[in-house]
Amino acid sequence: MPRPGPRIIITGASSGIGRALALEYARRHPDAVFGLIARSHDRLEQLGRELAPATVRSFALDITDRAALEAAAQCFMDEFCAPDLVIANAGISAGTLTAERADRDVFKRIIDVNVTAMFDTFAGFLPAMRARGGGTLVGVASVAGIRGLPGSGAYSASKAAAIAYLESLRLEEHDHGIAVVTLAPGYIRTPMTAHNRYPMPFLMPVEAFASRAVEAIAAGRSFVVIPWPMRGVAVLLRAMPNWLFDALFRRAPRKARVLED
Repeated sequence: MPRPGPRIIITGASSGIGRALALEYARRHPDAVFGLIARSHDRLEQLGRELAPATVRSFALDITDRAALEAAAQCFMDEFCAPDLVIANAGISAGTLTAERADRDVFKRIIDVNVTAMFDTFAGFLPAMRARGGGTLVGVASVAGIRGLPGSGAYSASKAAAIAYLESLRLEEHDHGIAVVTLAPGYIRTPMTAHNRYPMPFLMPVEAFASRAVEAIAAGRSFVVIPWPMRGVAVLLRAMPNWLFDALFRRAPRKARVLED
């Protein structure tokens, strides 16, 4: 009996980057087995139909509900065994200001979704992947994690934390045969970026992003910035002295203070 295709978990799968990654993997691997995680049952069901003939199991849940996430992971593994690939993509964004007390809950929600839930996503599958001796974990960070931008404290902090966390995880899992890949998107055309009220250099269609991301994951690249021109921007920002960075960016346009996901 032929072995089924790759077993792939994707969080935040119902829209944007997560949806595009699922479609790209299904195009390349029609025999793939997907575990799709997002809040919207209806959008997950629609995506599942679009992924045919791939096998799909959908789990409609809030990614910050650890018990529900653990139950979904166990349900998937009971049926299909450990996944080959886990993509922690779920993320939200909003402008936040520390001087606005009302933004505290938004700040915490962004950290919970973008950082803590990434840990919880991997934790649900990692013991089984270690026992099998292989697999790949992918975290979706952002170029926004390279330097903090005004009005984006929560989002920049969450993506910087994701980058550092994934680097630590890569070192931890090396001897267990598990690869860890950090994806750092620049500006990608998704429902999340549709809310941005400022110019977005090198804005990239989400389908093109997904194609390049899948190739980078397959190549086992540890850290990849997409699109490629943003790599130079990221290197420049990281190297820029604070006095110059402050002069250039302290009056930069700010994210809307409306939660985006």
